[in-house]
Amino acid sequence: MKQVTVVGSGVMGKGIAYSFAIAGFKVYLNDLNEEILGKAKKSIDQLLEGSFEKGFLKEEAYSNAKENLHYEVDLHTAAKDSALVIEAVLEKMDLKIEIFKRLDKICAPETILATNTSTMSPTEIGAQTTRPEKIVAMHFFNPVHKMKLIEVIRGLETSDETVEFVKAVAGQINKQAVEVNEFPGFVTSRMNCVIGNEAMNMLMEGVASAEDIDKAMKLGLNHPMGPLELADLVGLDTRLRNMEYLYETLGEKYRPCPLLVKYVKAGRLGKKTGSGFYEYT
Repeated sequence: MKQVTVVGSGVMGKGIAYSFAIAGFKVYLNDLNEEILGKAKKSIDQLLEGSFEKGFLKEEAYSNAKENLHYEVDLHTAAKDSALVIEAVLEKMDLKIEIFKRLDKICAPETILATNTSTMSPTEIGAQTTRPEKIVAMHFFNPVHKMKLIEVIRGLETSDETVEFVKAVAGQINKQAVEVNEFPGFVTSRMNCVIGNEAMNMLMEGVASAEDIDKAMKLGLNHPMGPLELADLVGLDTRLRNMEYLYETLGEKYRPCPLLVKYVKAGRLGKKTGSGFYEYT
């Protein structure tokens, strides 16, 4: 495999495209318009420059990545020749299904189509295509260029060949894969959502400040980030969508904290808007 397409140039899409490009793959990054892609290119270029200047990237890898990255508005052009297409759009099932139906018509029959979802069903997505055996979830983690894990989630019809292929691909981009049988929230999202939601409830109840809740988790339980910091990084709107899906599918213990709902309604979405559980400049 030499060419990959990433659909969606948000935080996760940019990170996935970057990771494949520095590993030597030709990458097409697709999104709705040139303005969105221009912002993504600027962000990826800054990350490439910073990684090169700090010595994390050798000159050859840096130069190759610059050449490997292509920004394309037309989905047909971006996806038609790729062996793997990774969708990285919002956690909305209707949107994901619409994209997969289009990709199913555009891509060669042997192309594997993956969704970068933290909660949603590759079985449900695959059932809307003519290739359910080639549909899989590849759950990357933010920030993608630093985080080593990919959860590979097998749908009901996903073939062994598809799972082995994407696990091998994970190794090629210097990631480690864990195989998960499909169940709402997989492994990490279920754990993260419970911990984060409880931290939000404690903050709402006045148990401790956001800073002290996060400090307690970092220093007492050796978490690299506190749960409220992490929620701000992920995006509170994204976390709320995940919680709502888990609440709907798994029940009461995943009921979103009222404080999270209030923050999202107020437009306090975390780092991307400059305000969440913390203030950012």
